[in-house]
Amino acid sequence: MTTPRGFRDRADDSLFTLIGDIPELVRNLVVAEINGAKAWAKRTAKDAGIGAGWFVGALIVVFWAVPVFFTFVIAGLSSWWPVWLSALVVFGVMIVITAILALLGYLRFKKLSSGENPGQAIAQDVRIVKEAGDEY
Repeated sequence: MTTPRGFRDRADDSLFTLIGDIPELVRNLVVAEINGAKAWAKRTAKDAGIGAGWFVGALIVVFWAVPVFFTFVIAGLSSWWPVWLSALVVFGVMIVITAILALLGYLRFKKLSSGENPGQAIAQDVRIVKEAGDEY
């Protein structure tokens, strides 16, 4: 007898028959979970790829928008100053900002290299355990 969803009615099966079906049921469950994980990974990778494409598009637009903005600033400053002075001031400000950002990056990398490596921490823990074991 089958149920409306097509599954066999197991009410009349013996305990040993049900226990004997456990390996197959576990295998089916594991296969279904693996297939579900594969489908999830495929969907996630596709969404990540599309999202990365949108970010690349945004970066391209920003890449061309930044020079336009600085041209606008130079044109605005040229209302009060000569064009060459306006361009020189904008260039100087950009160089100062670049130097500050480079310094911040350098300091961050310097801080990164001063941290303890997890591999070194594990080696130190193993050494401590060996020394404790040698004492006993």
